[in-house]
Amino acid sequence: MTDAQLLDAIARQPAPSRAWQYLRLSGPGWLQGAMTLGGGSAITSLTIGAVYGYELLWVQPVSMLIGCIMLFALSHQTLSTGERPYQAFRKHVHPGLAWLWAVSALLSSIIWGFSHYPLSAGMAEELISVVSGFDIREQGGVGRELYLFALAIGVWGMCATTAWHYGKGGKTVFLFENIVKILSATIVVCFAWVVVESSLRGQVDWGAVARGYIPSSLPSDSEGLMTVMAALGTAVGINMTFVYGYTMLNRHWGRAHRELARYDILVGLVLPYLLVTGLMSIAAAAVLFGGEVTVSGRLNPATATRLFAEAGISELSSRLIFSLGILGMAIGSLVMHMLCCGSAMAELFGWQHQSRKYQWALLLPTPAVLGVFLWSSMGPYVILPTSAICGFLLPVAYLGWLMLNNNRAYLGDDMPQGRRRLVFNAAMLLCIATVLASVVYTTVVKLSGG
Repeated sequence: MTDAQLLDAIARQPAPSRAWQYLRLSGPGWLQGAMTLGGGSAITSLTIGAVYGYELLWVQPVSMLIGCIMLFALSHQTLSTGERPYQAFRKHVHPGLAWLWAVSALLSSIIWGFSHYPLSAGMAEELISVVSGFDIREQGGVGRELYLFALAIGVWGMCATTAWHYGKGGKTVFLFENIVKILSATIVVCFAWVVVESSLRGQVDWGAVARGYIPSSLPSDSEGLMTVMAALGTAVGINMTFVYGYTMLNRHWGRAHRELARYDILVGLVLPYLLVTGLMSIAAAAVLFGGEVTVSGRLNPATATRLFAEAGISELSSRLIFSLGILGMAIGSLVMHMLCCGSAMAELFGWQHQSRKYQWALLLPTPAVLGVFLWSSMGPYVILPTSAICGFLLPVAYLGWLMLNNNRAYLGDDMPQGRRRLVFNAAMLLCIATVLASVVYTTVVKLSGG
C-alpha cells in the first residue's frame, strides 16, 4: 500500500482512530517542538510564573498561535507544490530576500549552538551526578571545563549521527523521533503532577489562571515588557521557518500528507509547547511567586527540584526527570540546527540534499561545542546582532509566505479561495504586524541599554 492509499484509508476512519494513526506517523512537527522547547522556553516559562504570577500566561499561547499559522501556510505550500521552500522564495518572491533568509537561518543555527552545548553538557553532568554520585562541580577550574567539554563532544556525536541519517530514514530516525516524543510527554506529566498537587493544597488560584490566559494587561517594567515581546517574536525562530519544509520533504511527504502535516504541527509542536510552558508557569506561580525567585536568566535544576518537591516527588527523581527532559529538548534542538545548516548550504550552493557535501554541511555547527569555554564571554557580543538580524528577517520570511499564499502561478488551484483566503490573509497579516512590533521593540530597548 502506498502512502497516499494509507492516508486515504486513515482519513475515512473515526476521529479517535485517525488521531492515533496520525500520531504514529507524525515526525517533523515533533522536531519543530524539540527545536523551540529548550533552555530559553524553560527559563521564560519559569520567569513568567515566578516573577509575574498568573498575569502573563497568555503570552506563550499567543506566540505559538502566530508560529502555528505561518507553519500551516508553509506546509500547505510545500506539500501542494513539492517545491523546495528556498527555491519557491527565490523564484516567486525575491532572490535577495531568499539569500538573506537562508544565510540568517544558517548563522543563527551555528551561533545558538554555542549556548545549547553548555546547556546539554550541564544537564548531562547533572544526570551523571544523580545516577553515579560522581560530581566535580565543587572543584571547578580547568578540570571541570574539560569534563563538560567531553560531555559536549558526546552530545555532538549523538546529534551528528542522527542528523547524518535523518534523510535516509531507518531505525536511527525512528528511535530519535520517538525519544523526543517520550521526553516531551515525561516533562508534561511531571509538571502536571506539580500543578495538581499544588491545586489540591489550595496553592493554585484557578480563577486567576483563567484570567491570565486573556491578553488584558502588560507588565509596567521594562524587563517584563522585554519578556513579552521576546516571546512573541521567537516562539518560532528564523531557522525553524527555514528547516521545517525540508524535514517534510526529507520524509518524502507530498500532497497526500497535507492533513497529516497539520495534525503533526498541532500534536508535535503546538500541544507540547502549550502544555510544557503553561504547566511550568502555573507551577512556578503557585510555588515561587511572591517568594525568593532564583531563575535569574539561568536554568537552575534547583528551581525545578523545589517545584517537584512541593508535589511530593523526591529530590533524586526531580533532578533525574528535569535534567533528562531538558537534555532531550536541547539535543533535539541541536539536531535541528544541523539539519538547518545542511539544507541552507545545499540551497545556497545548489547541492543535492543527502549528497556528500550536504552531509558534511550538517557538521557546520561543530565548533559550537567550544561554547562550554566561550559562551559566557562571547554571548553578550553575539546575542544582540544575532537577535536583531534574525528578528527583522523573520517578518520578512512571513511576508514572503503571505505573498506565496496568494500567488496563483505558484500554487495554482491549491491557492486558498473566497472566505478561507480572506481569513487566512488577515491572520497572517496580524502575525506579521505582531512579530515586527516585537522585534523592533526588543531591539530598540537592547540598543538603548534597557
